[in-house]
Amino acid sequence: MEKLQTGIYQHYKGGKYELLFTAKQTETKEVMVIYRSLKDQKIWTRTLSNWQEEVEVKGEKKARFTFLEAIEPEDFEYQYKLALADYQNLLKQSAKDKESFVKFALGDFLQELLPVYDHLKMSLATLPDNEKESAWVKGVEYVLKQFKDLLETRGVMEIKTVGEKFDHNTMEALEGEGEKVIKEVMAGYTLNGRTIRAAKVIVGKK
Repeated sequence: MEKLQTGIYQHYKGGKYELLFTAKQTETKEVMVIYRSLKDQKIWTRTLSNWQEEVEVKGEKKARFTFLEAIEPEDFEYQYKLALADYQNLLKQSAKDKESFVKFALGDFLQELLPVYDHLKMSLATLPDNEKESAWVKGVEYVLKQFKDLLETRGVMEIKTVGEKFDHNTMEALEGEGEKVIKEVMAGYTLNGRTIRAAKVIVGKK
C-alpha cells in the first residue's frame, strides 16, 4: 500500500485538511485516504488516485491537494491534545444532552397531570359567592397553591393571557379579531421556556 506523509494539506479550493492515514477498501483493495477537515473536524475519505490527481483551474493544471506541513504520528503531545479536545467536546455534549433530558422529560407526564389542575381551578371559579368562604373551599385553594408552587419549582409556568398581546407561539385564538386577549378559555403552560400546551383564548381589539 502506498503511504502518504501525514500532515496538513490544502485543497485547491482553499480548505485545509489533516491527512490521518491511508487504508485499503475491504472488497476492492483500493487504497483510500482518510482525512479530517480543520474547519469543522469532520472526517472524510476518498480514493488515493482521486487525492493525487490534478485538476484544471482556469486552463492551468493544479494538484487537488498540496502538502503544507508535517504532523508526525509520534508527536505524542499533539495526539494527547487532540484526544483531550475530543474528550472535552464529548463531555460538553453529554452534559447538554443530560440537561435537555432533565428539562423536558416531564413533558409527557404533565400533559396528563395539567387537566387535573385545570379542573380544580374551574371548580372554584364556578362557585356561587356564598360558598367561597367555606372551609372546604379554603382547603382546595390551599391545595391549588401547593400545586402551583410545585409546578413552578419544576419549571412549569402558566401563560399570561387576558390583557396581553396575542402571541401565536404560546396561544391559540378560538374566535375574535384583534391583537389583544380578552378572554381565556383554557390555560396554557410552558416548561422551562418551551410551550407544552398553548393557551386557548378569545381575542378582540380592546
